[in-house]
Order: sequence, then C-alpha cells, then structure tokens
Amino acid sequence: KKNNKRANRIEWEHVVPAHAFGKSFKEWTKGDEKCVKKGKRYKGRRCAGTNKLFAFMEADMYNLYPAIGEVNGLRSNYTISELPGEPRNFGKCDVEISKRKFEPPDNVRGDIARTYMYMDAAYPKRGVISKKNKKLIKAWDKMDPVDEWECKRAEKIKKVQGNTNMILKERCN
Repeated sequence: KKNNKRANRIEWEHVVPAHAFGKSFKEWTKGDEKCVKKGKRYKGRRCAGTNKLFAFMEADMYNLYPAIGEVNGLRSNYTISELPGEPRNFGKCDVEISKRKFEPPDNVRGDIARTYMYMDAAYPKRGVISKKNKKLIKAWDKMDPVDEWECKRAEKIKKVQGNTNMILKERCN
C-alpha cells in the first residue's frame, strides 16, 4: 500500500496491542518521576516500559507473532473485529483493516482469541479483553479449535520463557 520496505520484512506483532493493557499503568497515563528527559516529564509507552510488569507483558512471547511489517504498522493498536463486506486490500494476506478495526483470517481467529484469553488470565485487571469483545473472543475460540502447531509453539515458548500458557495446557494434552 504505502511502505514497500516494511511490506517486504517480517516483524513481531503484539496480538493484544500494548496500548490495550498499557493504559492500565499509571506510567502510561500519567507518567512517573523516573520518566524525565531534558527536564521534561513524559508518559506513554516509553514511560510504561520502566514498570517491570508492563515490560514483561510487552515481551510476553505468547502474545508475539510474526507479521508482515506493513500490515503490522497499518494494524496499529486497532481492536479485533469482524468487518462485513470489506474489500480485500492485501492480496493473499487475508486481513482487513478499516475504521480502526482489524479482521484477521478465519484460520487464526482461534489462536488470536486464545492469546487474548491467555493475556487476560496471566495479567488480570489490565484491560486485555474489553466487554465489547468477550462474545467475539468466545466465538472465535470455538470456531477455530486448537491445532498441533499452536500446542508445539506453546511448548517451545514455555521452555524459553519459563511459564505455561494455562489456556492451552488442558487443550494440548
């Protein structure tokens, strides 16, 4: 669409945008005394990164997936949704972005739903799942069941990161 360089590279995308959970940290919304540069206090994602819990959430490998760089950039921090009758703008990459909403392909909607469920369970009271998206997440989880790849991925992440994805634990055994 716009950025050929980003269109040709793979980036790591947060399924649950950092913005979704970042707003639950005071460093993001109000700043902190640690967040001062050249005498000016700042807030937002950079300041939230000084909070250890935020930093861990932002780096949680269960929430990171490879994505085409340009799609990642255009997706921004938009919420997941189903977009009826939308045009197909990304060729073979079956994603749609419109009106600050993001619609992933059918074959990964369950993976995305379970990522939201994991993040919500692992980091309660951090605004991961909005009231508006609870039904959608349940529907996507049911529509696209756990597959072998998702279980293998979770096992590899567990070995590196050291914690179990409790949403997949019972479903993968």
